[in-house]
Amino acid sequence: MNSEVTVRTLSVRRDEPKEIKSLRDLVETSAELYGDKILYIYKRGEARYSFSYNDYRRDLYRLGEGMSRIGLMGRTVAVIGESCPEYMTAYIAAVSGGGVIVPLDRDLGHAEIARFADLSGAEAVFYTEQFNDVLPSLAEQMPQVRYFIPIAPAEGSDTTDGSSSAGDAVILPYSELLALGDKAMEEGDRSFLDYDCTADMSQMSALLFTSGTTGTSKGVMLSHANIVASVNAASRGTIFGPDNTFVDLLPMHHSYEITCGHLGAANLGGTVYINDSLKNTLRSITTFKPDSLIVVPLYVETMHKRIWAEIARKGMTRRVRALMKASSAMHRAGIDIRRKLFKQILDGLGGNLRYIICGGAPLSPELVRDFDAFGIEICEGYGITECSPLIAVNRHGKVRLRSVGQPVDNCEVRIADPSADGTGEIEARGRNVMLGYFGNEEATAEVFTEDGWFRTGDVGCMDADGYIYITGRKKNNIILSNGKNIFPEEIEEHLYTSPLIGECVVIGRKNSAGDTRITAVIYPSDEAVELEGKSEEEKLALIRDAVNTINRSLPVYKQVRDVELRSEEFEKTTTRKIKRFLVK
Repeated sequence: MNSEVTVRTLSVRRDEPKEIKSLRDLVETSAELYGDKILYIYKRGEARYSFSYNDYRRDLYRLGEGMSRIGLMGRTVAVIGESCPEYMTAYIAAVSGGGVIVPLDRDLGHAEIARFADLSGAEAVFYTEQFNDVLPSLAEQMPQVRYFIPIAPAEGSDTTDGSSSAGDAVILPYSELLALGDKAMEEGDRSFLDYDCTADMSQMSALLFTSGTTGTSKGVMLSHANIVASVNAASRGTIFGPDNTFVDLLPMHHSYEITCGHLGAANLGGTVYINDSLKNTLRSITTFKPDSLIVVPLYVETMHKRIWAEIARKGMTRRVRALMKASSAMHRAGIDIRRKLFKQILDGLGGNLRYIICGGAPLSPELVRDFDAFGIEICEGYGITECSPLIAVNRHGKVRLRSVGQPVDNCEVRIADPSADGTGEIEARGRNVMLGYFGNEEATAEVFTEDGWFRTGDVGCMDADGYIYITGRKKNNIILSNGKNIFPEEIEEHLYTSPLIGECVVIGRKNSAGDTRITAVIYPSDEAVELEGKSEEEKLALIRDAVNTINRSLPVYKQVRDVELRSEEFEKTTTRKIKRFLVK
């Protein structure tokens, strides 16, 4: 369990990252340090824009005072849509003014958007261009919403007259709200600027509705102190600094993306290129050429399969494997020529990529080894929305395969009621742990122990150095007829080592005798050369052979007994996790 992979090519930041006291402090201190340095590069339509650290501070003040002027300071507001600077400005303005921000999943159905907005008590909704027609049409389902605030109104639209299409609510463009803030400051109104957002950091400041893979959704209440603790932990848990560049790939509403991909990057002085759509991901990476990515495993798995599919098409698999073996031996001896040897592969990822933070689901150790052989370090981390979300991460140069790393600052971890092999439920405690579930005291009580530890629902163990190893989710546990407990994630990790398997879910399916059999439901890889031109029967035979080969490395009771193929990808959450509850 102590196998380590080390990358020496990325310079380690020598100075300690700044520690913030509040989100407003983050924006202000970063503006002082980095000024006109670009924080965001993004597209709107065909035009490309940039947004500096000074712009961030200026617009935070303008928006905060504008919200104060129309009675939204200290109130609950929602935000929904694609990633953009205005989204984060609205997020921080709401929290810094003593209010509550409710980031909504942009892939929700219209009825769900209205339901969550209404449930949260939001009095305003900020939204991006894709929702210009949608949100006002839902006004009757959200009677408490007083303002609909489009970030980029349609050209030529009349959006300032409180038209009937928005019921009794006013449609007030984001730009006009900024103008109201300008006017307020010109008249000497400093309600937002003079507000001390650190006076009480313990109240709810963010309400996040989890999408989840189990089909249930809860409202996670985070305090300002929770968010700040996690941002500080994220800043200290990585080697990122002002020289690092990122491509934003994950949905903006998710706590992992907000904390690490935006708040963390802004605290450290980085530059973020905002990807304009999922289909343009690879183009954004090759165009902007980032040196760092913050992603979930599906992105890494997709890149890995494409790399090896291209190598296979050129008939160079054996040669590349031999080069990797030789290069790794030289690396261990202190000679690092990986990025020269594998320049063509790295150029396909922009040429500068050296560092990936990956979390959200298990990642196969084979992928970590392969990317390391190419000169890219992958540091797996672990988090959950209820912990703002960071719990643990592998540190630069100290990666342990199969581990999600050691606990981050501000967070303690323990294994509850460990079995003989040290495995038990992972519990966390610290300043990052949520206040509870919104309007659900019973569910809140269920996830906290009597002595104040949060039950994550994940099962795993810790080694002597504090590295955490996750076995699976308690809710996904498969109990065989012989009483053996199987965690499907562990088997899925082995299955993903086959280049023939694009996506898979392991389930327990009862046969006619009532016995539970381990069944792998598989979507074949689109990148596998071996499957090109094959019939469904031929694909199934090849994949069965691959599964049988993998079975030989597993204990008998963990071996896959049945294989089923799918013709379509599994349905996923916006963070690209498979919705397991839909797999029957």
